[in-house]
Amino acid sequence: RLALTARVLGGALGEHDKMVAAATGSEILLWALQAEGGGSEIGVFHLGVPVEALFFVGNQLIATSHTGRIGVWNAVTKHWQVQEVQPITSYDAAGSFLLLGCDNGSIYYVDVQKFPLRMKDNDLLVSELYRDPAEDGVTALSVYLTPKTSDSGNWIEIAYGTSSGGVRVIVQHPETVGSGPQLFQTFTVHRSPVTKIMLSEKHLISVCADNNHVRTWSVTRFRGMISTQPGSTPLASFKILALESADGHGGCSAGNDIGPYGERDDQQVFIQKVVPSASQLFVRLSSTGQRVCSVRSVDGSPTTAFTVLECEGSRRLGSRPRRYLLTGQANGSLAMWDLTTAMDGLGQAPAGGLTEEELMQQLEQCELAPLSASRSSLRSPSPRSSVTSLHLASSSTSLSGRRGSPSPPQAEARRRGAGNFVERCQELVRAGPEPRRPPTPAPRPATGLGAPLAPPKVKLNETSF
Repeated sequence: RLALTARVLGGALGEHDKMVAAATGSEILLWALQAEGGGSEIGVFHLGVPVEALFFVGNQLIATSHTGRIGVWNAVTKHWQVQEVQPITSYDAAGSFLLLGCDNGSIYYVDVQKFPLRMKDNDLLVSELYRDPAEDGVTALSVYLTPKTSDSGNWIEIAYGTSSGGVRVIVQHPETVGSGPQLFQTFTVHRSPVTKIMLSEKHLISVCADNNHVRTWSVTRFRGMISTQPGSTPLASFKILALESADGHGGCSAGNDIGPYGERDDQQVFIQKVVPSASQLFVRLSSTGQRVCSVRSVDGSPTTAFTVLECEGSRRLGSRPRRYLLTGQANGSLAMWDLTTAMDGLGQAPAGGLTEEELMQQLEQCELAPLSASRSSLRSPSPRSSVTSLHLASSSTSLSGRRGSPSPPQAEARRRGAGNFVERCQELVRAGPEPRRPPTPAPRPATGLGAPLAPPKVKLNETSF
């Protein structure tokens, strides 16, 4: 895990205006960066349990673990503090407020700027902000601060997802700060735990653990505040399929977060990497799933990490912020892609997501294998959980060398054509004589191999992928 904070040089904190932190296991290293490029170590801190989230809220470094432990480094007092709280399942920050979603259905908050400590035991003051009516675990959090302000503070909107698949929106009125947030909307459209949620100016986006199934709504606002007339209306339903490796190590998901990325007052995007060894990424709008573009590594090496960066515009008149996609490759190189230009050309991009042929091409170097009984019995909260796992295939068993007819059960499964792509892959795995046999690819034109393997493919709807 990595975290970076950058402030204007010469600020109130002096040399600690620019800091970078790195965590591995339960150990956290924190450095201060100087303008000339040097750096000095601030300290090495220990959380005692594996660090699962590392981020800055202002100049305060926060580390959390699902076990219910939180660590805070205060940039003013230069003090590191570890504290036990409820088991943490989600978090988000807005302004100086840190919100924690816990498995008991409660949302807690800490004012990091004030860094309140209790007098009796000098512990961090963690206050309960809201409790889910059904007491389901809060598995995803998103806080939106509207531009409307008053003497009492901001109008705060909080969207959260639960372990049962529910999506709720609560609001904090400036005039009723003492009474706590009020329940505004509830949606029950997911059948798996919600793993991600994003409330922006124009959209409400939720992702569940069922192969990154996304549901989106259009948000109606009046004078910047969420409105009930006509309220949030359903917009789209699609999947950002991202299969995980059965042989991956513990940190293989770091740097592979699908998003959404982007400012909340602008169009946000998902980054889709179908298989762990893929050299191609697909950029898709988070609101509708429409493809913005696809990028492929220059030298064909697998992409191991990616993120999206927003850069401020220059001082020239008419300049605007630029959006970039940064990718890290398996050979140690970095690539930078201009997403702003791709967003400007949205009209020329394909209307939907991946086609079945494109998915088969992505899976050519992998083998689909059913999850073992021990793994499938475990309930994983991972946003990348899937009904199949992947094994890297050797070049001798690669699908690029197999263009013959599939086995009769596989051919029968293809002829039926029922269900979505993942369900058909499951059927192929169950029917195939070899447990590690890769799926047969879609037929390609002009190969000279005789009769086609399957009838011509029809365009599948967006809910399949």
